[in-house]
Amino acid sequence: MAQQESQVMSLPLPPSQYINLFSEENIRRNRAPRPPPPIPDGYSMFGIQYNNEEMIRSLESQNIKRLIPLHFDRRKELKKLNHSLFVNFLDLIDLLIQYPDSPRRTEKIDDLSLLFVHMHHLLNEFRPHQARETLRVMMETQKRQRVETTTRFEKHLERVCDIVNTAFSDLPEITDDDMSESDIKMEVDSQDASNNSKSDAVHQLDRIMCSVIDNME
Repeated sequence: MAQQESQVMSLPLPPSQYINLFSEENIRRNRAPRPPPPIPDGYSMFGIQYNNEEMIRSLESQNIKRLIPLHFDRRKELKKLNHSLFVNFLDLIDLLIQYPDSPRRTEKIDDLSLLFVHMHHLLNEFRPHQARETLRVMMETQKRQRVETTTRFEKHLERVCDIVNTAFSDLPEITDDDMSESDIKMEVDSQDASNNSKSDAVHQLDRIMCSVIDNME
């Protein structure tokens, strides 16, 4: 039986393949896929093995010839690689014009591919720095938004305090004369109430006496 070759997809599945799994019905019935477990040591992506310890794979682990030293200035090396790309590209054009069937054409194409791989590798080494800078910019943006929100809140608070103080200052002042008039009115009201209660008691006694006399007759 012939050994079957493992087929590896060059691209991930379309988003609809994942969206359909997380429908409302699947979520309600607890049928939605669970989050994937943490990767212990390594993983395979598109047929290539990756290690969790190294964020960016080294050139040696990919069996690629190294053209740059281990300790170098990335800016200078990128400029050198860019210059080498132009030179090799011009050489390739000369070969295609003068010697189109020359075997050196394949060598130049391989050299260009190797230079592009090195440039891509150097640019990838800037990814951690880019991630840190992106996070720093996001945090600064959040800080600035919170400071602006706090400043606006303080301004509105000051305006509310000014409005309340103005309303209190516009209230009429209560003088001693007003207080005396109110006291007199309260005293008069109390006297009227007592007189009314006394008159009610007198009227009740009169009714009792009248009823007694009526009975005597």
